[in-house]
Formats: sequence, C-alpha cells, structure tokens
Amino acid sequence: MKALMLAAGRGNRLDNLTSNKPKCLIEINKRTILEHNLNLAIMSQVEEIIIVVGYKAEEIINKIGISYKGKRVRYSIQIEQKGLVHAIETAKKLIGEDDFILFLADQVLSKAKISPMVKLFKEKNYFAICGMIKEEDHSKISKTYSIMAGRSGQIHRLIEKPKNPIGNLQGTGFCVFKNSFLDYLDKTQVNPLRGEKELVDWIQCAVDDGKHVQAFIVGEKYTNINTPDDLLYAKSIMKEIFNAK
Repeated sequence: MKALMLAAGRGNRLDNLTSNKPKCLIEINKRTILEHNLNLAIMSQVEEIIIVVGYKAEEIINKIGISYKGKRVRYSIQIEQKGLVHAIETAKKLIGEDDFILFLADQVLSKAKISPMVKLFKEKNYFAICGMIKEEDHSKISKTYSIMAGRSGQIHRLIEKPKNPIGNLQGTGFCVFKNSFLDYLDKTQVNPLRGEKELVDWIQCAVDDGKHVQAFIVGEKYTNINTPDDLLYAKSIMKEIFNAK
C-alpha cells in the first residue's frame, strides 16, 4: 500500500500567503499542513509516499526530502495544474501495481480514522472506499461533494459541489483505491465547465461500471483549505486536536 499525496496547487484565493510557497506549506500549530497529512499517512502504515508537486515544487522537496519518518518519499511533477485526476495520472508510474491511499496535502481532519478505513478496505476487498464525515452545515458539503448510498454504505452516486446537498454526508479527499481503479483514468470525461477531469467523475465511472465503492466515516470535522475562511476553520480544528492530546 502506497500513499499518494497531491500537493501541486498554489492556492490563488489565499492571496499573499501563497505568493512564495505552496499552500500545503502554510503552518498550523508550528507544523505545515502537508506534514499533518504525512503523519496520517505514516499512521496508516504505508510502505512508500508519493508526493505530486507543481507550484514551487522545490520548496516542498527541500522541506520533506527523500524520506519522512523512515518511509521512502518519491516525487511526481505536475507541470500544468490541470486538476486532481490529472495529478493522479502523473503519478501512475510511481504507483506501479500497488493499491494506494489518496491524500490531499491541503486538508485537515479531526479524529481521523484512516487506519480503520484501510483495514476495512483490505478485509472486505472493496474496489474503493471514500472517506466521509457527517456534516449538518450544507454550505460545507457544497465545497466538496456529497453521496447517495444504500443502507450498507455502498455508494450509488457522487455529486460534485452540490448546491442543495441531499443528506448530511460530506466527501473528503481521504480515499483508498484498488490499483485497477487507475484503469478508469482514461475513461473519465473532461468537465466542460472546469476544463479538467474531476475526482468525483473518476470515482463515478467505476460506480457506474458496477464496482463496489464504499462510504466510510473517516473523522469528525473536515475542511479542504482554499480560502482564508477555510484556513481559519482549519486552525480551529487543529486547536481542538492539540487540546485533546
């Protein structure tokens, strides 16, 4: 099992905070957001970490190096920032034939249950698991994606940035995939509005093909950091985490 960490973006909406560094190198509690996610990867007992870099790539490489807490780190360069699916495509050769856990390097999660998610993935032999949280604030769900699932948790439909979410499940960037999920990269259509392939559309391709993709409650509070408000919320989440220790 490998960890795939997507860290190529700048974060244009964070203004001067990312003028000279990627947003994943913004510090919260004296540690970069990237390192918070790398620690979750280490706790998941992955064999290797692959980091997709792009904007100010040298800053990330110089910060992390070729090893993190004893785990080998390799880098894939996304020359053009053309979305998450394109980032995964750039890392395909480094992933090789292994299953992998997807991490976004600019996300924060409290009470993370990454290891139990991976354990379930292996025990049940699911094709993929999408990490979710329960979120009553629908405006937060509208920033990521929502799902429609059966009673068993099997996902039937994923909805990217829904204006009116159905239910209270918010999708995160923490997902586990069988290696053969990569076969759906070429089958995923480019979103006509954004001009790039969307993560949700990629996963939906497998769902539509009859593959078992499972929803899993992976934590309690979550945000993907794109705006100053997101960063403030991330800091409040991290404060809760550190106060609980």
